[in-house]
Amino acid sequence: MKLPHPNGDEPKPGDLIEIFRNVYEHWAVYVGDGYVVHLLGPDGESSPNCTINLPMGKNNILKQKLLEVVSSDEWHINNILDQEKQPRPAHIIVDQANKLVSTTRSYNVVDYNCEHFATELRYGDVEDALKIGLGVTGVSLALGVVIVALLVWKTNRSTSN
Repeated sequence: MKLPHPNGDEPKPGDLIEIFRNVYEHWAVYVGDGYVVHLLGPDGESSPNCTINLPMGKNNILKQKLLEVVSSDEWHINNILDQEKQPRPAHIIVDQANKLVSTTRSYNVVDYNCEHFATELRYGDVEDALKIGLGVTGVSLALGVVIVALLVWKTNRSTSN
């Protein structure tokens, strides 16, 4: 099944897919035939309707159609560490991703989120390389969580008065 990106790129098994949500990026691993495997946030969703992933919790790992996960959001192939690390063979990435479907992983917005999950599948143990690249993402997400929490609190406070 061909799934060309609007710019013409077609994902290959093992590619990392970055999906641009309203206030954060969601990451998945393309496993072929139009499907991705991804780590859901603590709210149990990765739909564009959820505002943001909360910082900690248990999450499901799902296999879904890429276009279902993307919905109307922008996305692109982003094999983020290919310049620094050798990706594992595609069949190993896909096999491991498929074995993880329907399991749970601990989630932490800074230490282990959907980007860590997807990157770990592609490159194996990449903790040191991720500390630099994902540290900025973690800080951005944590700040986003605080902003959303403050907005919800302020809205609830205004409606109760």
